[in-house]
Amino acid sequence: MQFDARYYPSPSRRMATFGRRGMVATSQALGAEAGMQILHEGGNAVDAAIATAAALTVVEPTSNGLGSDAFAIVWMNGELHGLNASGPAPQAATIEAVKGLGHEAMPEHGLIPVTVPGAPAAWAKLSERFGRLPFAKLLAPAITLAEEGFPISPLVSQLWEEAFETYSRYSEEAFQPWFKTFAPKGHAPRPGEMWSSPDHARSLRLIAETHARAFYEGELADHMDAFFREHGGLLRREDLEAFTPEWVEPISTRYREHDIWEIPPNGCGLIALQALGMLEHLGEEVRDPVETLHRRIEATKLAYVDGLHHITDRDAMHPSVEQMLAEPYLKGRAAMIGDQALDPVHGNPITGGTVYLATADGEGNMVSFIQSNFKGFGSGIVVPGTGISLQNRGWSFKLDKNHANALAPGKRTYHTIIPGFITRNGQAVGPFGVMGGFMQPQGHVQVITGMLDDALNPQAALDMPRWKWTKGRTVEVEPHFPDHLAQALARRGHHIVKQADSVSFGRGQIILRDAETGVLCGGTEPRTDAAVLPW
Repeated sequence: MQFDARYYPSPSRRMATFGRRGMVATSQALGAEAGMQILHEGGNAVDAAIATAAALTVVEPTSNGLGSDAFAIVWMNGELHGLNASGPAPQAATIEAVKGLGHEAMPEHGLIPVTVPGAPAAWAKLSERFGRLPFAKLLAPAITLAEEGFPISPLVSQLWEEAFETYSRYSEEAFQPWFKTFAPKGHAPRPGEMWSSPDHARSLRLIAETHARAFYEGELADHMDAFFREHGGLLRREDLEAFTPEWVEPISTRYREHDIWEIPPNGCGLIALQALGMLEHLGEEVRDPVETLHRRIEATKLAYVDGLHHITDRDAMHPSVEQMLAEPYLKGRAAMIGDQALDPVHGNPITGGTVYLATADGEGNMVSFIQSNFKGFGSGIVVPGTGISLQNRGWSFKLDKNHANALAPGKRTYHTIIPGFITRNGQAVGPFGVMGGFMQPQGHVQVITGMLDDALNPQAALDMPRWKWTKGRTVEVEPHFPDHLAQALARRGHHIVKQADSVSFGRGQIILRDAETGVLCGGTEPRTDAAVLPW
């Protein structure tokens, strides 16, 4: 039977999903199944998150891979923990070195924007501290998928085609391993077409057997070092050996009697917290839907320009996180929101292609986890014989030494990937996240306000038509965004741009837990090949 797996003339409807013993929600069904398999085998929420994350490097390589970075927020035994597994710039990565190679700005693709990948170390670190099952067991589903192959899902195929076109523009030899790995038949896999990667499976097995040490100080590290030396890159084995993920204290803001938690900088979750803090200062939501949308957009804009100007590696940040979340500062920013759209400018608070997954187990433990290659497949660099596709996170660095996010050796760049978590009265409510580069903090604001102000269930909050501020007064909206709301916002000075598809508006997952009954309620993203599996 012939059909187009990407053509849907009628709207689909998905119900909120309920379970009690466990739940896994992520952007690709086979990835969710890997996590659920681990829950069935006696693993906890952290075990399931690791298995899902590893499987997603195989089944959704258009967004993440073994060369990704990662962040996690873990609720375990009644306490909240944060993990920052974003890697720093190589020691050879100076502004002078990059400019000496002929670049006036950080390049988007190739060897130069590659920073130390953190995802494999994140898996090992989470397993060591919180896991129940042996680490090697957690990566077994991913290894099987890579070895035996799987049918490509529709959106992944679309993003794969876009990457094929992008990397085809480069003639350098360093890009050729990407085509050998991800387009062995000379084209991107089509929906339903089988794809496998024995090299990826072998690397996963080495990571599993060595608790990721092979990636940072063993055979895989040697392969990366040799490839970068051969092709003029900056990453070295010494950079990999020196890396370790950092346990961090999540940061939060109070919103509608709930605490909303994010990873601190260098992640940009601070933007979402600032926007929610401004909305909290504006008081209860008004009944007018146009005023409601206008307020949310304006608060997000004001927070975003602050974040883009100030956020970088926390040790290099001026002002501090505390100053950016200070009540007087946010109250003053909120007071700038009027009836008409602003051209936002940053304030001065100094006063003296990513995958997201959520898991839960029957014991009340929950994980909010995100990992990313940044721009689609990332740098376009694949280390031959390993299946390791490397992120291009260094693209965010600036080559202006006076900028807060200026490139420096050993420095972590401004990071777009942010896991979120909700608590109330010291009890876990649940993990949430919306991946998608520039969209992520905006997606966080939209799903939180959807649930806490509009009383939407998790699935309905994810289904709502989304908007995305891009610059100045410009706001992009999805194809199905209501025309009457778009027109009303335009009358308030917003420049509304309706997009032809929803790919750039993020892909989210939410799991909420009822504190009294332990019942889990999940929602998954309608804009991608997603699944939420209950138990």
